[in-house]
Amino acid sequence: MGRAAAEAVLALGSPPPGMARGAWLHEALRRAILSGRLKPGTRLPASRDLARQQGVARGTVVAAYEQLAAEGYVVGATGRGTFVARDLPDDLLAVRPASEPPPAALPGCAARFARSPFAGATAPVRPFRASLPDLAAFPLALWTRLAGREARRLGTALLGEIDGVGYLPLRIAIRDHLALARGVECDVGQVAIVASVQQALDLVARLVLAPGDAAWVEDPGYPAARQVLQAAGAQLVAVGVDGQGLDVAAGMVRAPEARLVHLTAGRHAPLGHVLSLDRRLALLRWAGVAGAYVFDDDYDAEHRFADRPLPALKSLDGGDRVIHAGTFSKLMFPGLRLAYAVLPRALAPDFADALSLTARHQPQATQATLAAFMAEGHFARHVRRMRMLYAERAAAFAAAGRREWAGRLVVPPIMAGLDVACRLAGGFDDRAVAAAALAAGITAVPLSRYAVERSDLSGLVLGFGAFEPAGIADAARRLGAVLASAERQPADQPGCSD
Repeated sequence: MGRAAAEAVLALGSPPPGMARGAWLHEALRRAILSGRLKPGTRLPASRDLARQQGVARGTVVAAYEQLAAEGYVVGATGRGTFVARDLPDDLLAVRPASEPPPAALPGCAARFARSPFAGATAPVRPFRASLPDLAAFPLALWTRLAGREARRLGTALLGEIDGVGYLPLRIAIRDHLALARGVECDVGQVAIVASVQQALDLVARLVLAPGDAAWVEDPGYPAARQVLQAAGAQLVAVGVDGQGLDVAAGMVRAPEARLVHLTAGRHAPLGHVLSLDRRLALLRWAGVAGAYVFDDDYDAEHRFADRPLPALKSLDGGDRVIHAGTFSKLMFPGLRLAYAVLPRALAPDFADALSLTARHQPQATQATLAAFMAEGHFARHVRRMRMLYAERAAAFAAAGRREWAGRLVVPPIMAGLDVACRLAGGFDDRAVAAAALAAGITAVPLSRYAVERSDLSGLVLGFGAFEPAGIADAARRLGAVLASAERQPADQPGCSD
């Protein structure tokens, strides 16, 4: 730290009009020390260097250093330089520059981005956190070897710019994988690499929606997708979901003129239903007539336990109205921060321009490693292996739920995914139960949080994918105790509803 500070150019600003340079330099250094910009023990630049940086005489710097030393802010070491004092008196540390007035509320659309579910510190990994893969099961040693090999193979080419829509070998690998695993036939020019499905939805919404245009969203459905569409100025239209997925007929009645639909056709978030074939065909017919686009967030459909993953909605898209988006965060690990979108041919050029303008491209080195991971078959093997592991954990979770939560929290059949929406028995307030579970060291998401207009949802969305069977059993017992305690509360106490 000391050497870096001594060799850095200090940004001290400029002297105010009428203020002597020596007084200004002393005050600027003092404030930098008190604010923590110059930390205790930091070596200050040599007097000649600081004089040259700030455009003052060396004698001015020497005088400022001497005054700071006399005041106890710095100490000098013969032959070594000048350092910020390590033991500043408490009364000095209490001195702070005058605070700035609080910022005024931002105008315009700033409020649309408030309360992001992804902002803030990372949540602790504890049962039953949803949407989390088992990171310990990822072949990290293999990934590291591939990363090193690709860096050596590509050399300095890895350091340069690439196409804004992504590294071509990775786009080819994704195209080939989707053809086999999801039944999606597309040209590589339709595939774009993004940081997240959220980013893809944001760009699509800005490209196809004018302010006030109607957009269908599932009810219940993914809250973060609703926030993205609202930020783009969309008028949200809540469309109900049942055992066959999105109620397309209801959407056509509520907003036949909608320009965009967001849905999770392969595995509904959070209920887990698959959009039926009849409704898929009806949705595509309507989109073709209405000139609307359908954004299919295929976030977790490949983790299907009973059989092979079902073909994606895009596989039926003869009218080329579907944006098929998927992420590697749940199939591999969240820190990868790579996802993809398969665009309709008419939308692909505009999406490429928008992506290049707003993000340029994702890191090439990571894309190159993922391309090799996929092209050499490691990705397909990893998904198959994890599908078996998650099926075992889903079975352990269901068994623990039957044993510990009977009559209070109902676990439906688990056919796919990393989490499941469990319904609470009548009389339970799911937000109060989730809060009580958190106090007991258990993460649970209230099912009602996913609702737009529906008021009949009471349950908990619980994840099982990242946890060993023994941990699942222990957490299930603790959650059972929470449920039993909530059930014993009087009806007028928090935790129960009429």
